[in-house]
Amino acid sequence: MSVAAQHSSSTQGFTQSFQWSGCLLGFAFGGFFDGILLHQVLQWHHLLSAVESEAVRDLRVQILADGLFHVVMYVVAAVGLWLLWAARREIAAPSSGRILLAGLLIGFGAWHVADAVLAHWMTGIHRIRMGTAHPLAWDLGWMFVFGIIPIAIGLSLRRNARPGTGLRGKATASLAAAVVLASGVTAAMPPSDSSQVIVFFRPGSMPANVFAAAAAVDGRVIWSDRSGQLWAFDVPDSGRSWLLYRHGALFVSNAFISAGCLSWSRA
Repeated sequence: MSVAAQHSSSTQGFTQSFQWSGCLLGFAFGGFFDGILLHQVLQWHHLLSAVESEAVRDLRVQILADGLFHVVMYVVAAVGLWLLWAARREIAAPSSGRILLAGLLIGFGAWHVADAVLAHWMTGIHRIRMGTAHPLAWDLGWMFVFGIIPIAIGLSLRRNARPGTGLRGKATASLAAAVVLASGVTAAMPPSDSSQVIVFFRPGSMPANVFAAAAAVDGRVIWSDRSGQLWAFDVPDSGRSWLLYRHGALFVSNAFISAGCLSWSRA
């Protein structure tokens, strides 16, 4: 039997919605994994770290780009979850867990391959590890470990799936949804030990209004940029930082509704 025939037989009976749900959830998890580990924890790069333009290197642009990147991942994850819900009747089918896991691995690997090709080499907006003497070695090694290997494993799982074999569909679907949702929540949360809050204020906000906003949350101003729109506060009780929206803030990094990497950016 040819490889194409084997692939067709292994996925026969599963709709495109079910198969794509796994791929999209894996892709979104790959983006969250990249953002949380490389942007936030290791801080090896921002989305636009390698862009030399003075305007792009502005802190406001860098952290906004990181935040928008996570917003895109939220959208991809939401579409994947919706497709999985739409195809929920297929979860009980034989080998559904294996097919779903295969899609997750393929999507996860596809994110890292796409990131390497598009962001590292074609556009050059960042590299896996900025400031290293051998950026290509880091790019290739990361893509191989987190891109090529998961894709190869995923394709093997799809090819060798047989009725009645593999993981339970309900358990796999529940675990996949839980992991992606937990990743999305983690991407949106600030460091637990940080009291620094980065705040965008409306254009034209006066310094007096900014200091009044800081006082309203028992915080203090520790930094601002030349535009007068981007400020860093030290707020001992970061759980109150959302109150800054009542005082002219357009975006508050340590509020839960912020977009990801803003919470980890350093002024």
